[in-house]
Amino acid sequence: MQCRQCGTEIAEKALICYRCGTATTEAKYQPVPLPRKGGSSSRTLMVTVLVIAVLVLLGLYLLSGMQ
Repeated sequence: MQCRQCGTEIAEKALICYRCGTATTEAKYQPVPLPRKGGSSSRTLMVTVLVIAVLVLLGLYLLSGMQ
């Protein structure tokens, strides 16, 4: 069998061309597109900022207690 992209002779049972990497057949299953959530990135940012603020306040509290 010949590769449909580059014309290289490849094995009959080959899934891809060893030379150019082109698939020998169309994919049976297409990946499902993941849904995009608009609020998840802003929620993650808010949680990160909150955690950093708590850590800074805790550090200041511990430093003021040592003096």
